[in-house]
Amino acid sequence: MWNTIRLELARSAEAPLGRSDCGYEITAPVGPGGMLLPDAWKADRGRAVVRRFWRGEDDEQGKLIHTRHRTWAVSYVPGEADDEPLYRLEGHQLTRGEYVSITERDGVTRTFQVAGVRPAAARL
Repeated sequence: MWNTIRLELARSAEAPLGRSDCGYEITAPVGPGGMLLPDAWKADRGRAVVRRFWRGEDDEQGKLIHTRHRTWAVSYVPGEADDEPLYRLEGHQLTRGEYVSITERDGVTRTFQVAGVRPAAARL
């Protein structure tokens, strides 16, 4: 049920061919059909981690959060205004080839493509 979803920057004006070295890896509970499972997230939300990787920058570690507005976001520092909303993620299938939009901290909304989904490493 817990998977690591790799998102890579999709084709756009700033990246005409897309970029495999810019994106996110999100560890989250995903059910059949690729939908996020909010109840499973709530039961073990500390496991829902995000790694942002970007060419030329250090990786950033964050948490996948479910906001009071029933939307999903990446939070790097709890309680700070640094959250990056994931556009309508509650209705997206997180399967290879699908697209996800993220409004990053610079205010720009970028589109990412699901490059892969694999079982998450078991907790020790």
